[in-house]
Amino acid sequence: MSRTALRICPLCEATCGLTLTIEGTRVTGARGDREDVFSKGFICPKGASFGAVDGDPDRLRTPLVRKDGVLSEATWEEAFDAVAAGLRPVVERYGPDAVGVVLGNPNVHTVAGALYPPVLLGALRTRSLFTASTVDQMPKHVSSGLLFGDPHAIPVPDLDHTDHLLLIGANPLESNGSLCTAPDFPGRLKALKARGGRLTVVDPRRTRTARLADRHLAIRPGTDALLLAAMAHTLFAEKLVDLGHLAPHVQGLDELPDALGEFTPEAVAPACDLDAGDIRDLARDLAAAPTAAVYARIGSCTVPHGTLASWLVDVLNILTGNLDRPGGALFPQAATARAPRPAGPGRGFALGRWHSRVRRHPEAKGELPLSALAEEIDTPTDEGTPVRALIAVAANPVLSAPDGRRLDKALASLDFMVSVDPYLNETSRHAHVVLPPPPPAQSPHHDFAFNTLAVRNQVRYTRAAVPLEPGRMAESEILARLVLAATGMHGADPAAVDAMVVEQTLGKAVRDEHSPVHGRDPRDLAARLTGDNGPERRLDMMLRLGPYGDGFGARPEGLTLERLLAHPHGIDLGPLRPRLPQPLRTRSGRIELLPGPIAGDLPRLRAALRERPAGLVLVGRRHLRSNNSWMHNVPALTGGSNRCTVHVHPEDAARLGVRDGAEVRLKGAGGEVVVPAEVTDGVRPGVVSLPHGWGHDRPGTRLSHAATDPGVNVNQLLDGSLLDPLSGNAVLNGVPVELTALTALP
Repeated sequence: MSRTALRICPLCEATCGLTLTIEGTRVTGARGDREDVFSKGFICPKGASFGAVDGDPDRLRTPLVRKDGVLSEATWEEAFDAVAAGLRPVVERYGPDAVGVVLGNPNVHTVAGALYPPVLLGALRTRSLFTASTVDQMPKHVSSGLLFGDPHAIPVPDLDHTDHLLLIGANPLESNGSLCTAPDFPGRLKALKARGGRLTVVDPRRTRTARLADRHLAIRPGTDALLLAAMAHTLFAEKLVDLGHLAPHVQGLDELPDALGEFTPEAVAPACDLDAGDIRDLARDLAAAPTAAVYARIGSCTVPHGTLASWLVDVLNILTGNLDRPGGALFPQAATARAPRPAGPGRGFALGRWHSRVRRHPEAKGELPLSALAEEIDTPTDEGTPVRALIAVAANPVLSAPDGRRLDKALASLDFMVSVDPYLNETSRHAHVVLPPPPPAQSPHHDFAFNTLAVRNQVRYTRAAVPLEPGRMAESEILARLVLAATGMHGADPAAVDAMVVEQTLGKAVRDEHSPVHGRDPRDLAARLTGDNGPERRLDMMLRLGPYGDGFGARPEGLTLERLLAHPHGIDLGPLRPRLPQPLRTRSGRIELLPGPIAGDLPRLRAALRERPAGLVLVGRRHLRSNNSWMHNVPALTGGSNRCTVHVHPEDAARLGVRDGAEVRLKGAGGEVVVPAEVTDGVRPGVVSLPHGWGHDRPGTRLSHAATDPGVNVNQLLDGSLLDPLSGNAVLNGVPVELTALTALP
């Protein structure tokens, strides 16, 4: 007999509510939850394929331990014994920095991935942290840290109320949105237009989103910061700057016109390959709109000036008075965030507190560039110890980081590697121990990260829809045991990890004069926590201490886990509201409009005014039915238009003798790939586009469907040398490539 269960979709940032159909313990169907307070029934092809993702027969069901060079099935006890035996000698001999930690994108899509890696890093005390952030959104964290004092204070566009949305380097009709959590992003954009609003898209590709726009400007890749600087210049030159309510909260306004003085529309137009008049019109339209928001994403982050582009997005929102006001860009307030504190100066944000060992890359937000991982393993230096052991959690950097071939070899040279992953993929195949978490239906879900980026304040939590299968271990227990094994406490009760976090958190809260539990007994507070397990008790604690919480009884109507469980479709907490100056944590207590590191990087942008690519440049591509390298093993999510082809404009195809469907050789600084060409006017002349996440052709993996159509790894075209210097983010877009036809046109 079938039954239904609710589940929040973990397959992209939209976080839609699902209603699952379950036969026994198997998910046989998924539809949108019409009563979900946030998504209201919306579903995309990924969510509709939840059952196929959940039931993929290639998912590992038991741990694997390398014995005599071969990964073989093992018990959980054997696996964690091997982890402790492999990691601790490295730490004890070389120190904690000899253990690298790699965190992949899926970590932010699970409860355990949000709760336990910070504990692991705090206990291990390694500085060798590498994450997916530095091949994605790190420039936005850095610019927010410098502007607002908090790298997690990222304003999001008020999609449901804005009159004008300027969207740069983003394709939310395919990605479902990123750094802007918005179920049914396409519907929200259509609603914007239906109420008389305006949508402008700046993108070198004529994406599905660009086709929906009122105006599309096909910019030359990598020049977004120049365009944005010229728009800011125009606002000053034409006296269109109007801070409005922001004026008391901003410092550095008087210095900004001189800093941007060279970036006139005429100066940047040739580099951007746009008309100077169009650039002025963008600025004027932004200033004239009743409300407006500038929103930019991965196309503007993964470029040489990613941090400057991210900074200028918020500069434009500030100069037009649209930051922190309805219809503009606002700071969400998640239910598990810290309760609001009195406004005032904070610690600020610092870069470069330590550096990578080989090329001396500065850390950003505690992380080193993922592009540097291979060299930190395979390159000896006089200073420091190479990474000798690696903990990879939900990460596949062989495909997601530049120069995967070098990293592939480097991983094979490690003394020890443990991978927490449901698949034996291109990265985990090198591990000495593989610890597989259960499928998503057997796990609870709450979006700790994405609710901090949501276009409406709300809170939702779903327990596991299906009980753990015999022999499975909950992801929370896997990561808790990993913490213990890595830090010399192997064999201790994994519940001790959660108990330690609760004790430390409550102990700190009762000492904080601004906390709702100041002066109370932390043991009494801990005894009040509810939940079936450690993760639920920690969620209950965060809700109670958070901005909407009950303060452990101080606010009886506030949030608790029990109240949330009584609302299975979620609790709506209302629209985004102005919050300044409370989110600011700069040393001045104000928005620091021209921070020192930003000013120091502007000469590099000025030099870009004279740069012109001599040949073709490469950009990425996203498909609605994929999410990085996760989903190519699911038949329902591959095929059709979701193919690994290189898009070539007809003019370039004719010039280079490229025939539609024929194979071409694409060569970059890091290597070359052979891939079918798809001739299309969906890219502008001079640009080719290849999707991310493919290249499933390495031996030793267990990805049977992905291997039937492996595609090629676009990151193999990169050698890892191109980085945005402030954030350490890899330059993945706008990089020079050579394209050669392998067969001549008839």
